[in-house]
Amino acid sequence: MMRIAVLASGRGSNFARLLEEQAAGGGVPYQIVLLGVDRNCPAAETARTAGLALYSAAARLIGMAEWERGFLAQASALGVEGIVLAGFMRILSPQFIASYRGRILNIHPSLLPAFPGRDAIGQALRHGVRQTGVTVHFVDETLDGGPIVLQEAVPVLAGDDEASLAQRIHVVEHRLLPQAVRLLAQHELQVTGRTVTILEG
Repeated sequence: MMRIAVLASGRGSNFARLLEEQAAGGGVPYQIVLLGVDRNCPAAETARTAGLALYSAAARLIGMAEWERGFLAQASALGVEGIVLAGFMRILSPQFIASYRGRILNIHPSLLPAFPGRDAIGQALRHGVRQTGVTVHFVDETLDGGPIVLQEAVPVLAGDDEASLAQRIHVVEHRLLPQAVRLLAQHELQVTGRTVTILEG
């Protein structure tokens, strides 16, 4: 059973989905033991309601370096083995990444390497693409550039705005992220260079 921490900055719908899967049982190979947030946000209230350990500090006020030190101390105390970024709107330092190298997943609302960074859904609409999607990838020192674990396309329909496209993207996110976390927890992801191979369980 891999002990997982989640980082979030907003609504935390992907965090909530992981909690739902965990609560449903069925041999889920991970346990979420900590939520880290960098601001006051709905995800923090979800953690409180679930009785989950919460690291809550305003990175804007204390600085990201201090935020990371505080989070890593709490994660270490709780025996965290893997980290999932679920709408976390901060860049992690190389030192932080080194602490959990190969054990940090991020979910991004595009088919990377297209539309990295903020406002990926808006970027896709402004670019006029026929499809965008969802990517789960390992975190490295590049912006949304780590090795890709899972991807799924989402069509951009005529008349789509950010809200309608985001709604369909969230459906895919809520399926792909738990799948990727299960693979991580079961040690079924092998990284060779930029290629991720899913091993037979």
